[in-house]
Amino acid sequence: MNVVAVPVKDLVNANQRLVRALSPGERIALARAMLRDVLRALAAAPLDARWVVTRDAEVTATARDFGVEVIAEALNQGHTAAVAAAQAAAVGAGARLFATVPGDVPCVTAEEISALVARGGDGPSVVFVPSRSGLGTNGAALRPPDAMPLTFGEPSFDNHLKAAGERGLVTHVLTLPGLGLDVDGPEDLPLLLARGAATESGRLLAGFRIAERRAV
Repeated sequence: MNVVAVPVKDLVNANQRLVRALSPGERIALARAMLRDVLRALAAAPLDARWVVTRDAEVTATARDFGVEVIAEALNQGHTAAVAAAQAAAVGAGARLFATVPGDVPCVTAEEISALVARGGDGPSVVFVPSRSGLGTNGAALRPPDAMPLTFGEPSFDNHLKAAGERGLVTHVLTLPGLGLDVDGPEDLPLLLARGAATESGRLLAGFRIAERRAV
C-alpha cells in the first residue's frame, strides 16, 4: 500500500506571511482554494490511500468531500509533528510507501504526485522534491515509511539530504514545477497568477486584482 498525507493547519491561521498583501478574508479564501486544488490532484492520482492531517472542522469536511481520509489532531502542533503522526499511522497500517506534500501547492498535478510515488522503485529509498527556492522540502516519499524522520522548515531540503546520506539511503531528487511552488509569501502571488490560471486558486487570486490595488 502507498499513502500520501497532506498536513493542514487551521484555515484561520493559514498564510500569515501574506498579511501585507491580502485581507484576513482573502487569506482564508485562498487557503481554502489551495487545499481544494491539492486535494483535486491527490484524488486524481493512482494511490492506495490519501490522508489529510488536521484539527480544523472545515478542512475535515473538505477532505471528506474529495474522498480523503482524515487523521485528526487534538492540537495544531505544526507541519513536522503532523507529518510524523501520519508516518506512524502509515507504519501501523502496513504501508510500503509513505509520501507527503503540503496543502499550499495549488499548481501540483496528479502526474507530479504519481512521479513522486513512483520514483524510488521497489527497494528501500527516499525521494525529495525541493521548493522553488531550493531551501524547503515540498515533497517527500519514503520506502519504507519509517526510513527516516522528516523535519520541515528551511533549510529542510539540505538537511533531509544529509540525514538520508548518513543513513546510507538511496536518495532521489525530483524537480517538479507545480509541487515546487508553495504559495507562502507575497512574492509567490505573481507566480501563482502566471502559472495557475487553470487552478481554482489562480482564478480566485485574479479576482482580488492585487496589481491594481498596488498601483493605487
